[in-house]
Amino acid sequence: MQGIRALLLASLTTLGLAAASLPVSAAQAPIHFADLNWESGSLITEVLRFIVEKGYGVPTDTLPGTTITLETALAKNDIQVIGEEWAGRSPVWIKAEAEGKVVGLGDTVKGATEGWWVPEYVVKGDPARGIEPLAPELRSVHDLVRYKDVFKDPEAPTKGRFLNSPIGWTSEVVNKQKLKAYGLEDSYVNFRSGSGAALDAEIASSIRRGKPILFYYWSPTPLMGRFKLIQLEEPPFDAEAWNTLTDAEHPNPKPTRSLASKLSIGVSTPFQQQYPQISEFFAKVDFPIEPLNQALAAMSEKHTPPREVARAFLKEHPQVWKAWLSEDVAQKVEASLKQPD
Repeated sequence: MQGIRALLLASLTTLGLAAASLPVSAAQAPIHFADLNWESGSLITEVLRFIVEKGYGVPTDTLPGTTITLETALAKNDIQVIGEEWAGRSPVWIKAEAEGKVVGLGDTVKGATEGWWVPEYVVKGDPARGIEPLAPELRSVHDLVRYKDVFKDPEAPTKGRFLNSPIGWTSEVVNKQKLKAYGLEDSYVNFRSGSGAALDAEIASSIRRGKPILFYYWSPTPLMGRFKLIQLEEPPFDAEAWNTLTDAEHPNPKPTRSLASKLSIGVSTPFQQQYPQISEFFAKVDFPIEPLNQALAAMSEKHTPPREVARAFLKEHPQVWKAWLSEDVAQKVEASLKQPD
């Protein structure tokens, strides 16, 4: 019996030593990032993942979902990081933040914006392309009723078409409610694209063909740098009215422009407690909008995978990301960039 016990003890000791000798990443559960399905979100996510993996030695993966389901998962710590969180916009986020379940870290992209847009040639024309102004007095959302025939929906020709976000995005709910609030529900079809990529493709195709199109969009994005666009004026921001727009079931939404944009990195509270050093890094993240838009444009035009574009961004702009990191972490990231992925 003593021999058996000794053998078991020796075996357990050997296993313990083997486990202790494993790299931290091999024995550690990965950090779950949200798999965001729009260009800036996917690029920022891959930049963050690369730094976490190479600089801090912690494995990561991504889990897909809509904005609302991902925010719900973050509140439950089923995922730990949303790389581009438009903090304070959705009721899911607001409730989770008030309950202390999630935290928005940093101010990651200053100068971000969102709203309703038309190509410049719709209002001003484009003589070089032989395009006459189709809506020369279009300035604000309140002018859209008179110009519904300009944006005619091919499937419902008595109405115009408003190109909304994909279903599942917080902005899709807001825009649907805005159509009601601006008195446009009977004049425009609320057309939802299947994905961020489909939204981009529809807009780009219409602009290249010189066709009129009314659509929701935001920055940072490659689209803003590639085309001349005009943002339509909306009523001044009103917090009470905004609450009626974010509530999909509110029967009487009120008109207001969207909440001023602040992009953060959304993390679960358990993550912030478990990884204080990574959280400190997240709080310092600041992407200059011009280099970011250039990287996004290259990713879009060449259909380059986000991970590859993230590596290129890190190589080309060390002065940007080194400001976020301690010297030893920055050195590890820099060394990894010199090696094949």
